[in-house]
Amino acid sequence: MKFKEIQGNIKNSIIPAVPVPFNTDGSINYESHQSYVKWMNQQPIKCVALWAHTGRGLYLSEEQREEVFNAWRNGLSDEKLILCGVGAKNDGQIDDEGYIEKAVEMAVHARKLGADIILPYAPTLFRGRPDQDEMIIKYHKRIAEVGLPMVLFFLYEAAGGITYSKEVLRELFKIENVVGIKMATLDSVMTYQDVSNLIMEEAPHVSLITGEDRMFGYTIMRGAVGALVGLGSIYTKLQNEMMNAYYNGNHKNFLEKSTIVDNLAEHTFYYPMEGYIQRVLYILAKKGIIQMEAANDPYGPLVTEEEKRRIDRFIEKLGDM
Repeated sequence: MKFKEIQGNIKNSIIPAVPVPFNTDGSINYESHQSYVKWMNQQPIKCVALWAHTGRGLYLSEEQREEVFNAWRNGLSDEKLILCGVGAKNDGQIDDEGYIEKAVEMAVHARKLGADIILPYAPTLFRGRPDQDEMIIKYHKRIAEVGLPMVLFFLYEAAGGITYSKEVLRELFKIENVVGIKMATLDSVMTYQDVSNLIMEEAPHVSLITGEDRMFGYTIMRGAVGALVGLGSIYTKLQNEMMNAYYNGNHKNFLEKSTIVDNLAEHTFYYPMEGYIQRVLYILAKKGIIQMEAANDPYGPLVTEEEKRRIDRFIEKLGDM
């Protein structure tokens, strides 16, 4: 599939960044995983994002990544696409070349398995260095050589990422494989606006994709032609309806849905932010989509009993997922 064709296929759609249900010992709960894949395949999606932050892609072994990928590919309808996060962990020991090579290896693995699109993780190894801009560009160009369409990932530093200057973005937008950019600036509305304006004025060939779980509706209004969000892993239909309401000019319905989606985000995406994965797994379990014993994220904080009670009250009012 050509790059432009891929870009057209995901336009105006929600791409859920899906979590992996784990047992308490850190192993994958495959029964719950299959159940979740089956549920998600019934949702109004065109693509799912695997191995991204929500799916703990950098923590999974190569064997686990392959098992996760195959479960989704076998469980999804043929027309649905798969996007894979690719990157490398910054363990404080790895050198520049090793870091880039690890990311390229993950991209090659994704291509071998049949991924349709890749999302390079923000290369935080280079953050704050004099050669930061040069290395960000080098990192992406090396990954692009794998030959898959790419969605860039702008993860704001306050959210644990690395800032891409306008000059860096201009260079990245020249890479033929780049079909879009996922913006995740947490609460920096000015950063989002600046990049939105840059795309409108200088790079309209690049799709602006919101990754702003806490500014979802607003960022659609500010030019996003799609969403790639962890929030989309739950109540997917609701969020898809919100987006379609805006794209179809049904602004009353958009405002109503946007208010509900904002409230959902406020019950899942809050400090400590790393806890959101465990929270969405907990909601999936409460809704009977996965087993409660599989609602574990071994790499983030636990959901406290007080949090559970607050979430329970909210999703009870929200109704069916």
